[in-house]
Amino acid sequence: MLMTINALLPVILVIAAGYLVARTGIITGDQWHGVERLTYFVLFPAILFKTIALVDFSTMPTLSMGATLLAAIFTMAALMLALRPVFLNVWGITGPRFTSIFQGVLRWNGFIALAVAAEFIGSDGVALVAVAMVFMIPILNVICVLVLSRYAGGEAPTTAKILRDLYTNPFILSILAGLAVNLSGLPIPSILQSTLTILGSAALPVGIVCVGAGLDLGALRRPGPALMSGTLIRLLGMPLLATGFAMIFGVTGPALAATVIAASVPSAGSAYVLARQMGGDAKLMAEILTLQTVAAMATIPLMLYLLV
Repeated sequence: MLMTINALLPVILVIAAGYLVARTGIITGDQWHGVERLTYFVLFPAILFKTIALVDFSTMPTLSMGATLLAAIFTMAALMLALRPVFLNVWGITGPRFTSIFQGVLRWNGFIALAVAAEFIGSDGVALVAVAMVFMIPILNVICVLVLSRYAGGEAPTTAKILRDLYTNPFILSILAGLAVNLSGLPIPSILQSTLTILGSAALPVGIVCVGAGLDLGALRRPGPALMSGTLIRLLGMPLLATGFAMIFGVTGPALAATVIAASVPSAGSAYVLARQMGGDAKLMAEILTLQTVAAMATIPLMLYLLV
């Protein structure tokens, strides 16, 4: 347990540093927006492309890991939809609030997952999380859009827009480009490798600083059933479910650790954007994201200790 905490402590401290930087005003307003865009469109794509282009897939259980994560996603989505009447009748949680819980449970923060995997597993951890992204990002976008369209009453994006969002997603594009280079056997020039290494080395710390900057601890003064359920099911239920499917599909070792990490990290900041766009409860979504991020500092080490 102590070894797990020691591996994750640097990530926790960098998140705390981001929170302090934002609260002291060293970086403010639109400046954070620029840093986030740099991270999203340049730094993380660099590390994902290089990792996928150079990884030896023959040593990784790609298909079994993908099957594990997809099975966990579909099962949890079905469970959440089945619990929808309970949320409404017991706690009076309406459609828009339900969609924020749904997104909070299903989505995952790739920034944190990559950083945790790098610390806990090493370089192979980054590659394994990149594999998880290939399977998870497209299907999660589609599922969450459909649920928001059904229960939040907002205008759903057209199929063309959903597809455009997927094929213009810099994470997906960089992974697919790296996969193409990997399968082609073409070497990456040493100058390009060095450039990607420099960019990629900034991706994890800058991305995690941005996560800390987005925390709003003042939103957690009155945690209710919607906030607590969206947090507990994500941070405890999802990793347990994913581990169960990992046992079924024979996922072990570093791949199991990467699977647990992907299932244990907080939800993604993009959930807040989608909630605002489609009529979900954006305020609740922000509260869920904050509480999950804070609580995950304790639950991720616990899940890794118990399940890996």
